[in-house]
Amino acid sequence: MPRRVLMVVVALVASLSGTAAALRAAQVPAQNVIVHEWGTFTTIAGEDGQAMNWVPLGGPTDLPCFVEHYKNRLFKVILAPDAEAPVPMEYETARSSLVGKVRMETPVLYFYSSKEAAVSVRVRFPQGLLTEWYPTATATQPNVLPKVLDDPSVVGGLDWPYVAITPDRTPSLPMGTGPSHYYAARQTDASPISVNGRDEKFLFYRGVAGFPVPIAAALEAGGSVRVTNLGREPIPSVILFDNHAGAIRYRSIGALQASAIIGRPAGASDPATLRADLVKTLVRAGLYDKEAQAMVDTWRDSWFEEGTRVFYVLPRAAVDAILPLTITPAPTQIARAFVGRMELVTPETLVEVQAAIARNDTALLESRGRFLGPIADQLIAKTSSVTDRTRIRGITNSVFANYQARFATCR
Repeated sequence: MPRRVLMVVVALVASLSGTAAALRAAQVPAQNVIVHEWGTFTTIAGEDGQAMNWVPLGGPTDLPCFVEHYKNRLFKVILAPDAEAPVPMEYETARSSLVGKVRMETPVLYFYSSKEAAVSVRVRFPQGLLTEWYPTATATQPNVLPKVLDDPSVVGGLDWPYVAITPDRTPSLPMGTGPSHYYAARQTDASPISVNGRDEKFLFYRGVAGFPVPIAAALEAGGSVRVTNLGREPIPSVILFDNHAGAIRYRSIGALQASAIIGRPAGASDPATLRADLVKTLVRAGLYDKEAQAMVDTWRDSWFEEGTRVFYVLPRAAVDAILPLTITPAPTQIARAFVGRMELVTPETLVEVQAAIARNDTALLESRGRFLGPIADQLIAKTSSVTDRTRIRGITNSVFANYQARFATCR
């Protein structure tokens, strides 16, 4: 058979197989299927308190190598600003070129059923791109441009046409090498799933976006923070967190209707108490206890790292608008609990980083990790000397490159 004809036949078979899988998912009843989802949105507050642009893919991924991302698909091509044709770039170059407001980290979808069932799952991400996922999914997205996330018409998407829910089967779960945030999410009672012969305990994905988040957090005198609800629905829970030199403090104000000032937390807090409070908050948002515990275990080292930040639970209506989810046949119940994290660049942070730049303290600068760039941006905005601005940018860029180089892109 001629090669070209063979390729057409293979493509046709693949297309028909996908269509058949989708039809099977639609035909199998999904009675008593329950779906729960959790995830996070990470942003950085500018001086006006609203989410600012940064390089949300600039940090290490810490994901195992079996997880797929856009370098494996159509999205390994970035258009340079003045290029007339696509210019291929290495994945790390692409990561360091994409500017946006939001890093969507580790949404996972759990499925519960007392008997075997099958569903199709579709995720859409307005003004966003889906960057990592597992198991294998069909991605539908535009070419990646450095400023593509500024375009409100951009919509990223993933489809899993046939997800088999198999409660009585012992799955063969993939494992990478070394530690990863990924594995803690498996510690639940969710039913195993299978997609194209690949087993897992959940559907996993991550992304980046440029949409405005529903909260602002502006620093006030004395270390207080004014938080403002920019959305239409009350924000169910807000927490101000601070970790300075290992001393952890936090203060919770409960639900946020419009605007409130949160005073600087006073006195060291017990991290175990904070974790327990977060688990209770997530259970109130609709998660099972083990799911909430898995979410906190997944992110506790990142959430509780050095720095000052606001945590908040997104209203369900906001989650559905930000990240439309379609499951066919419709489950009997869907719970979606998302935690927003807004990083704050305090005056103390600016002083520390500026002093570290002056004495070339690369260890302290590296400790700021993926947030070093936005901190440098705020320092530069306050610096009138062109020479000093060039020095700040040069040193922080060099330190950040070294920081990235210490991490493998997968494990």
